[in-house]
Order: sequence, then C-alpha cells, then structure tokens
Amino acid sequence: MKGKKVSETYTLKTELVMPDDSNNLGNLMGGKLLHWMDIVSAISAQRASNRTVVTVAVDFVEFKLPIPQGSIVILEARVSRTFTSSLEVRIDVSVEDLSTGNRKHSHVAYYTFVAVDQSGRPIPVTPVIPETEEEKQWFEEALRRRELRLLLAGRLDMDQAKNLQEYIYARSKKE
Repeated sequence: MKGKKVSETYTLKTELVMPDDSNNLGNLMGGKLLHWMDIVSAISAQRASNRTVVTVAVDFVEFKLPIPQGSIVILEARVSRTFTSSLEVRIDVSVEDLSTGNRKHSHVAYYTFVAVDQSGRPIPVTPVIPETEEEKQWFEEALRRRELRLLLAGRLDMDQAKNLQEYIYARSKKE
C-alpha cells in the first residue's frame, strides 16, 4: 500500500474572532476553537485517507493563551500517524494580532479519526510518511498516545502497552 507524505495532509484554516465567538471576557470560547480544530483536522485526515472520516477522540488539547476578540486565528493540521483504520492529526494554533501582525503559538491538539465506508464501517487507510525530524518525532509519539487512548478506554491492558511502558520507564530514569 503506497503512502502519502505528511506534508500532503497539511491543511490551513484562518478565522477572525468575532463578537459572537467570544465569551464575557472578550476571548474566544473554547468550544468554538474546538469546532474549528475538528474541521481543519478532519480535512487533513480526509486528505491522507481519501475517505470519509469520523472523529473518535480528542485526547489532548493544550490551551496556552486566551485569544482576544478581533484576533486572527491560524490553525494548521497534519496527520501525524495512521494505523489500520485510524488517523491521528496534530493541530497547531497561532494567534495573530491584527494591529501589530505579531504571531504567537497558542494551542496544540491531537484529534483521532477513523476512516469509514458508506455504511459507516471502519476501512483501512494508507500510511503517512514522515520526512522531517519534527514529523518523525510526531510519528513516534503518536504510538504512545494511541496506546494511552486504548488503555484508558479499556481496550488494551497495561502489559500490552509496550511503547508507553518504555517511555514511562525512560522518563523515570531521567528524573
């Protein structure tokens, strides 16, 4: 099965934070950001698989900064790894101040999708091929996140989560 380069899954979405998108503090509501992330990551997953995909997990979202009304939000998504029928997508969010043009990285998230056929049954996806060092790192880390997702869902026992065990052991030795 021929794969696609991670760069071929790249998807960019740009939004302007309007008053209807803001909370009573004048910042972007988290739910609105999650909605935008779901859209951009689904497009990335569909580019990788050439299939319809459905969201199955949002297992990590890091909110680093508030996003004020009037800001430009830049969402960049790439498939970090594929498995049998699932795809993990990394979303990086940056905020641009319209008046200064300054840009800050504000959020990171990982969404997981499953490719499905017309009946909604999971179907195999093509692998993604990481090229850069950063993409290779995301690729390796994705396996640990997958094991953790399956472990927390009760679909994997800890003794089966070998990559996660190795990572935890290595981290404990460093400290």
